[in-house]
Amino acid sequence: MSVSGSFLGRFGTLFAALAMVLMSVAPGLATTAAAEEWSAPRTVYFQETGHSLDQMFLDAWRSNNGWNTYGLPITPEITLDNGHVVQYLQYARFEYWPEGDANGNNFVLGRVGQDLKPSVLQRSMIASNTNPGSITTVTEQMKAWLPVSANSDLAKNPDHTYVEATDHTVFGGFRDFWWATGDVNYLGNPLSQEYTIGDATYQVFEYGQLKWTAENGVHMVPVGSILADKYNLDTAAIGQGTVPTYDEALFIPPPPPGPTYGEYVPGGGEVWVDINLSYEYMTVYQGDNILRELYISSGRTGFETPPGTFYVNRMLESQTMEGVIGGESYHVPDVPWVMYFTNEGHAIHGTYWHSNFGTPMSHGCINMPMDAAEYLYSIAFIGMRVEIHF
Repeated sequence: MSVSGSFLGRFGTLFAALAMVLMSVAPGLATTAAAEEWSAPRTVYFQETGHSLDQMFLDAWRSNNGWNTYGLPITPEITLDNGHVVQYLQYARFEYWPEGDANGNNFVLGRVGQDLKPSVLQRSMIASNTNPGSITTVTEQMKAWLPVSANSDLAKNPDHTYVEATDHTVFGGFRDFWWATGDVNYLGNPLSQEYTIGDATYQVFEYGQLKWTAENGVHMVPVGSILADKYNLDTAAIGQGTVPTYDEALFIPPPPPGPTYGEYVPGGGEVWVDINLSYEYMTVYQGDNILRELYISSGRTGFETPPGTFYVNRMLESQTMEGVIGGESYHVPDVPWVMYFTNEGHAIHGTYWHSNFGTPMSHGCINMPMDAAEYLYSIAFIGMRVEIHF
């Protein structure tokens, strides 16, 4: 994030958290063991600032649009006397409260805006709080923190939004920015009115500060960096060691393990067949292992192969097939490696009369190349499962 006003353009752009992965049928897919061993890193390193984010802070950073929202870490984690752990980022302060806040949350976004409040508000300033929207001097900057009465003309001004929770108003470009970034869900409520120093106008909110200049418009002030300087915190880079450099790709799990390829093992698991009619494709499995894949020809229009779960009920090494189906007669001698899976005559078998596999060609049977049919017949059995689907 820079102070160039580009924050708004990037605010709504989320990192691709998750990618859509298609399982390949090619050899060499990740094994089940590798997938089970994978886990996302719990600590990542940012080379730009030389600091890391860890566990809960990392989770909060990633779930809220990370760099675009909070900037990068600029200090290590710091343990306070009360047991809280804090870490400063360019635009925020992350806090871990072991005891939890009022809502039981252990992660708390630091109210950095409050730390920008002038330490002393003079009594005379309180007495002269007549127009907190007209801030022109550093002294009057302190007056910007004084509350605005709900009954004042400023609070009732239709061009202003009065926030009762903090007794301040927001208007103009600051209000537009506040609304565009989620108002209280990002910057929180206003803690001050606008005030001007030099050629820049500012307004402080619970979780940040906005600045306007004629050159750059409205943009975020790096409050975390300002407070780190104010409290003389060590922001020197820390060695990376074995911590991985941040990349959102680190958080994308590997594709689910695909089936492995292997040779048929007698007694090594169920042999079964999957036939995808949408692609005219057959996969022969033993358990989850692929033994063979190939294009087949199923029933053409008017003679469609039925989808469903079937079981081989008859096997013949060779058979002359003849008859009449749908008004069409056929006579095919010596059809090899026949495996019937319905009582209506649907079978898987070898095919010597065409090689147009991948295209529906049959009267409802599953045509296979000769060598593949012979192989399947050699390991098939009565009761072998045949899954047919689109």
